Amino acid sequence: MKLTWRSLATTTFSATILSIFAASLVWSEPPEPQAPPPAVMEAIEGAAPRQGPEQVIVGAYINDIQDVDFKANNYIVDFYIWFRWRAPELDPSKTMEFMNRYASGDNVRERLYDKPMEMPDGSLYNVIRYQGRFSTKFPLENYPFDRQHLIVVIEDTVSSDQGQVFVPDGERPVMLDPVITLPGFTVGEPAMQITSTAYPTNFGDLTEPEAAAYSRITITVPVTRPVMAMSLKTFVPIALIVVCAALVFFVRPRYVEGRIGLGITALLTLVALQLTSGASLPDVDYLMMLDKIYLLAYLFVILSLARIVGTSWRSEDLEAEEALSRADRIWVAAMLAGLVLASVAVAWTALGVSTR
Repeated sequence: MKLTWRSLATTTFSATILSIFAASLVWSEPPEPQAPPPAVMEAIEGAAPRQGPEQVIVGAYINDIQDVDFKANNYIVDFYIWFRWRAPELDPSKTMEFMNRYASGDNVRERLYDKPMEMPDGSLYNVIRYQGRFSTKFPLENYPFDRQHLIVVIEDTVSSDQGQVFVPDGERPVMLDPVITLPGFTVGEPAMQITSTAYPTNFGDLTEPEAAAYSRITITVPVTRPVMAMSLKTFVPIALIVVCAALVFFVRPRYVEGRIGLGITALLTLVALQLTSGASLPDVDYLMMLDKIYLLAYLFVILSLARIVGTSWRSEDLEAEEALSRADRIWVAAMLAGLVLASVAVAWTALGVSTR
């Protein structure tokens, strides 16, 4: 019996202690949750909710422009381009693509950092230096007073504008080296334009049921030719040939062979000059401004020869020679005035269009 009562007392005591401990757990107030550190709270409050596509900030610095080839419609650009973004799953420095890159083995693409660098504001940053040849179709209607635009077109090869869009870095996202020069041209202020370009195909990607649009960067550098220098190089040789052709009217009408020979020589020289001046230009299916000037000069020479041939049958008449000479002076004055006015009108129109 002693063992029984002792066992019962021990059991009762243990049950009482457990009951009191359980009751203390049930009726005690739960501890207040510990607040996060102030720095964490500020970061949470300052973080804006992500809406829409990821914005990638982009800027560029152009070191040099070289070898503008109008016949092949290409040119070399050496420049830096940088990206800043926040989404760690993106890396536009790897996925960007040059849309108008000219196929050449001389293109060099270097990333300054193997891995994106973290900026003080938490964004990711990388820079690419690229030196390569790009292509565009040069409009030459107003040559040699044409205004050309050297462009570099960039897109992302992976993300459409639903997942990523480019944003210019500040008010001047693209700048030129202050000492940059391009022989034969005046380099203007560069610009950056960002648009959304849609393609009429999904490129066979079954994960894209519809054709997607992509954010596109277009860097533009305007270049123009010096007006005074090009005017002297272009118009002075033509003017000299026209003057030589005009001298046929000051040769005595009786020397028909000499007058015709001088006119034909001027015509052939004009043809050779035109072929030489267009050697560096591509074959186009329209008339350039320079072609119009040459056509006016051709017309002057042809009319001069026509005048000589038309009066040749009277050249042996000594009494009519003086009258023919006076008429020739009137002809040459009228033809020269018409040529000058027409040439100025053609050049002025081209110059006005190119400066817009």
